[in-house]
Amino acid sequence: MDEKTKTELEAAAFRRLVSHLQGRTDVQNIDLMNLAGFCRNCLSNWFKEAADARGIDLDKESARELIYGMPYAEWKEKYQSEATAEQKAAFEVNKPDH
Repeated sequence: MDEKTKTELEAAAFRRLVSHLQGRTDVQNIDLMNLAGFCRNCLSNWFKEAADARGIDLDKESARELIYGMPYAEWKEKYQSEATAEQKAAFEVNKPDH
């Protein structure tokens, strides 16, 4: 497989992941962090870092809006719930290094 095709497939898979996460508003970021070690905020940070590395001006809120499909504050208001004691405890045990 040539690099151009590989990059196109990676981009398509990334778009599908983002779309899937936008549709699964029932899945909280803390659940993603506890199970997979990353969340929507991580994706938006990685997206911003990639833009920064290429000299593309992209602020944190704009990167989050691309991943969440709406302004982050709106997503939090509509979909984010308070983490349970169990979720918080699991996060402390599994907290990523980033």
